[in-house]
Amino acid sequence: MLYIATVHWQSNKWVDIQLRYLQKNIKQPFKVFAFLSGDACKHYHRYDFACCEPITEHAIKLNLLAKFISLQASDDDVIIFIDGDAFPIKPIDEFITESLSKYPLAAVKRVENIGDIQPHPSFCITTVGFWKSINGDWKEGYQWSTTAGYSRTDVGGNLLKALNDKNVEWLPLLRTSQLSDHGLMFGIYADLIYHHGSGFRNPLSMYDRTKSLVGVVKFKPLALLLDRILPHLSVKNRFRVHRLLRISKKLWEINQKESERIYKKLLDGI
Repeated sequence: MLYIATVHWQSNKWVDIQLRYLQKNIKQPFKVFAFLSGDACKHYHRYDFACCEPITEHAIKLNLLAKFISLQASDDDVIIFIDGDAFPIKPIDEFITESLSKYPLAAVKRVENIGDIQPHPSFCITTVGFWKSINGDWKEGYQWSTTAGYSRTDVGGNLLKALNDKNVEWLPLLRTSQLSDHGLMFGIYADLIYHHGSGFRNPLSMYDRTKSLVGVVKFKPLALLLDRILPHLSVKNRFRVHRLLRISKKLWEINQKESERIYKKLLDGI
């Protein structure tokens, strides 16, 4: 049996899209375990297991779903962790079998997000037995150095540490294409998995905070000057400049417009 663990936060807008793409691109029997909140809770009956407890931390929800799955699954069963705004765009049965025959775990690795190196829960496959053997944990904590020159942790940090501590070689699924020119959101990984990246959150990422401002700040000489100065500031001061010059608001507006355009395109394609 294949078990899928997913989270839909405060919105039901991705429920139909994700379930239909899962049905279309997974041929083997599978069950979907979901953590739901807000309007998504109205769809609890569409899942094999659904929980609507008021827990906010994403990693805790994923860890709990893995616990619930392990109560009924065998060690050889496969578990897929997948964000609510992510789904396979091509059949993935063969990919799952081949990947897990060579590696105990495969996951999206978002190096485009200022050098993130940890397994990302937008899509991750492993077996129930392996997850239990490493005491799998999606919480942040373990840190790494970013391409922006500072230490960072995020969801999947502790999982990376567990893999490193046990010298486990895992399969990174890298970005292969995208539905817009945004370098982090709206991406396709391993030519198989789409991740919207802003389905349940404001469309403003760490990537946006560090990318070039040419085309965002209208006065190009100022944009070029900021591109030279900002990398030498602390993260806190860099964000202060963004707020002072209303750059954050401009980035949010650009990304939100693109997010809505792509969502409509995905919805029309069902």
